[in-house]
Amino acid sequence: MEATLSSSSTASSFRSSVFLRSSASSSSIDAPRSVAYNNPKRFYGSLRAVASLEPASDHMVSLDLSVSPRVNAVKPSKTMAITDQATALVQAGVPVIRLAAGEPDFDTPAVIAEAGINAIREGYTRYTPNAGTLELRKAICRKLEEENGLTYKPDEILVSNGAKQCIMQAVLGVCSPGDEVIIPAPFWVSYPEMARLADATPVVIPTDILDNFLLKPKDLASKLNEKSRLLILCSPSNPTGSVYHQELLEEIADIVRKHPRLLVLSDEIYEHIIYPPAKHTSFASLPGMWERTLTVNGFSKAFAMTGWRLGYLACPKHFVTACGKIQSQSTSGASSISQKAGLAALGMGYAGGEAVATMVKAFQERRDFLVKSFKELDGVKISEPKGAFYLFVDLSSYYGTEVEGFGIINNSESLCRFLLDKAQVALVPGDAFGDDKCIRISYAASLATLQDAVTNIKEALLSLRRPIPV
Repeated sequence: MEATLSSSSTASSFRSSVFLRSSASSSSIDAPRSVAYNNPKRFYGSLRAVASLEPASDHMVSLDLSVSPRVNAVKPSKTMAITDQATALVQAGVPVIRLAAGEPDFDTPAVIAEAGINAIREGYTRYTPNAGTLELRKAICRKLEEENGLTYKPDEILVSNGAKQCIMQAVLGVCSPGDEVIIPAPFWVSYPEMARLADATPVVIPTDILDNFLLKPKDLASKLNEKSRLLILCSPSNPTGSVYHQELLEEIADIVRKHPRLLVLSDEIYEHIIYPPAKHTSFASLPGMWERTLTVNGFSKAFAMTGWRLGYLACPKHFVTACGKIQSQSTSGASSISQKAGLAALGMGYAGGEAVATMVKAFQERRDFLVKSFKELDGVKISEPKGAFYLFVDLSSYYGTEVEGFGIINNSESLCRFLLDKAQVALVPGDAFGDDKCIRISYAASLATLQDAVTNIKEALLSLRRPIPV
């Protein structure tokens, strides 16, 4: 494939084919993954093809290339796929604005980076204890007590290679086959798939944009039974930016305590990216919830350390021990260098100090710009984010529109494909998060970049004739 595209029509075709990853031609980028993105069953089923090997004898030996049913049940991550696709387009010379990735656009603060560099220079490059260094676990305990009102001991902390690993190990550590994992939607794309990997059943509870995508206690109560094992809460939320206020969490806790088997995984990775007057409440700080809560946090989002891969789990010791077993037989301890950097991050002051506050201020300015801009469009529904750096906007009023040379826009995926083709902006379809009415826009990009993206998106949407309700 040439590095640049010779015509707009070629560029348009390339954008669509890369977004869908469905082309069977030899020029398709990452062809096996393209099939997986569009048709996982077809992709994984194809792996059952039998290859023939011819040994010295005349007999043929068949090689079984099948993969496990557990893996077959897992869907590829759309956010990762679309991020890869947008990167491929840029590398091919298409000026795509990438608003799909969920990582800050800021550099890691200098004091953190220097701590990592110094760790290398000083030879701190060997294995650490599986659970993490004692000095880092002690620092995490101090952070949780000072900022979250939570009391833990170092042996109740497990440091891992990112919060994602913490969540996966927590789900594997507490769920048995047939258990149910309760997941409010919209949800982070990996929650249901992690449940499936644990042979558990994801039970999705839809929420409404009119309720700021917050779980209603009565809806939770209606879904709980003796199989209910784990409730996953994410606040501030990816993908909606919603924040659960303390009163609502207390109502949820009242329901949780009625079910002896039910645990709560509280994903608090966006804790410090929150906009006043919203305030963060750790679920484990509520009366009676410490014993049954697995709190996950990390360094990727607030400290702009996505590539450092460092997260942690805080919970009762027996759960930490179970998760530690999994980690000891898979990755072992997190990077020694990253742990020194994480220690420096926790030493920057309350909630990350001035460096984090500066980033949060920039995120809030970007949020305000996007909210104002999309409110100017007819038929658009918005729940203003109270935290994180995503806008989850309802553009379903444009569904049913037929575009010449493109086809019918009938769901979030086709709308995102249209916007990639027409506006050259990469976004994530809402169906990846369990709500097909919406699309996710990451505002972890400069204000100038967001302004260009909004201009392009508005022009593309205004070119559409919204269907008239009958």
